[in-house]
Amino acid sequence: MVKITYRRAMESDAEKIVAFYNYVGGETSYLSFEKDEYPMDVKAQAESIRGLEDNMTNIMLLAMDGEEIVGIATISSSHKIKARHDGELGIVVAKKYQGQGVGTELIRQLTEWAKGNGITRRISLDTRADNVKAVELYMKFGFIVEGCRRNATLLDGKYYDLYVMGMMI
Repeated sequence: MVKITYRRAMESDAEKIVAFYNYVGGETSYLSFEKDEYPMDVKAQAESIRGLEDNMTNIMLLAMDGEEIVGIATISSSHKIKARHDGELGIVVAKKYQGQGVGTELIRQLTEWAKGNGITRRISLDTRADNVKAVELYMKFGFIVEGCRRNATLLDGKYYDLYVMGMMI
C-alpha cells in the first residue's frame, strides 16, 4: 500500500509543481488548462509560493508519494476586505492516484485549515457539471450547487456546463 504524505508547498517545489500541472493537464479534460498550458513558469511559481508565507487566507497543499507530487490543492482568497472571507478551492490528483482517498484528504485538510485561520468563512469552486465523481466528492463535504454557467467550456467543438459550488464553514 502506498503511503501518501501531505504538506505545504515550499519554494523548492516550484519546478515539480509546474511539471505536475503541465502533465495532469494532459490526463484529464476537466481542468481549466490542457497539457503544457499551465500559466506559470518555475520562477513565477516560486514567487507565488513565497507569497504564501505568513498569508492567512491562501494555501497550497501537496500530496506526496515519496518525492513525487501526486496531488495539489489550493485555497486562494482575495486580499480585499469584502471578499477575503471566500476562498476558491482548486484541486487535482494524478489519474493513477484517484479513487484512493487523496482528494478527500486534501479537501479535509484545506477545510480544517480554513476553519482555523480566523478569516475564511466560505469556500467556493467551479467544476464541470459532467465531472460526476468530483461533484459527489464536493457534496460529501457540504458543497452545494449554487448555479450553472451554461456552455462555459468549449472542448473539441463541444460545450460543457460548469457548476458554481460553495459552502459556508
